[in-house]
Amino acid sequence: MSSSKRQSIVPRVQSGPKAPVNFSSSITIADSALLTGNHTINISSESVVHPRAKLDSSNGRITIGRRCIIHERSSIGAASADPTPSESRDGVVISDYATVEVGAIVESGGTMIGEGCVLGVGCKVGKGAKLGKSVILPGELVPDFTVVYSNGIRRTDRRGVADLKNKAQARQIEVLRRLIPSNPAKFQ
Repeated sequence: MSSSKRQSIVPRVQSGPKAPVNFSSSITIADSALLTGNHTINISSESVVHPRAKLDSSNGRITIGRRCIIHERSSIGAASADPTPSESRDGVVISDYATVEVGAIVESGGTMIGEGCVLGVGCKVGKGAKLGKSVILPGELVPDFTVVYSNGIRRTDRRGVADLKNKAQARQIEVLRRLIPSNPAKFQ
C-alpha cells in the first residue's frame, strides 16, 4: 500500500555546520528553513522565515531586523564569486520591514539592505552592496526612496506611503504567523 503523502521533487538541500543563533521570542521560522554557518544569525522580533529559505553565516554574521519577511528558496549570506576579501565583519545586515522575495540571493561581505527594501523574485544583490531606504539595486549606493527599473531609469518616490507599506507588512506577517508552523527551538 502506498503512502498518500506527496514526495517533493526538489532535491535535498546540503546542510553544513549548525549556526549559532540569537532569536527574538516573537519570530516565525519554518521547520524546513536551513540555517548553517559559523557566525551568529540574529533575527529580530516579528520577522518571518519561510520554508526552504537558506541563511548561511559561513562568510559572516547575518542580522535581520524587525518585521522582515524572508520568502521560500531565498538565500541570505551566499558566498560571492568575487574572491577579494571584504573589509566588513558583517556578512549581511537586513534592516526593518524589508522583504526578500522567492529565489532572491543576497551575497555575504558587508552587504547592507535598507529599511523597507523589497528584493524582487530572483534578484541577486552582490557582495558589498548598500541599498538605502526603500530601494533595490546591487553594487552601488542609491539615494533613499529611489525606484530603479530594469533599463536603468530611476525615479524618486516621494508619495509618503512608507507608513502604509509598514502597516501592510505588519498585517501580512500576522497572516503568515497563522499559516507557517514555527519551531524556533529546533535551531537553538
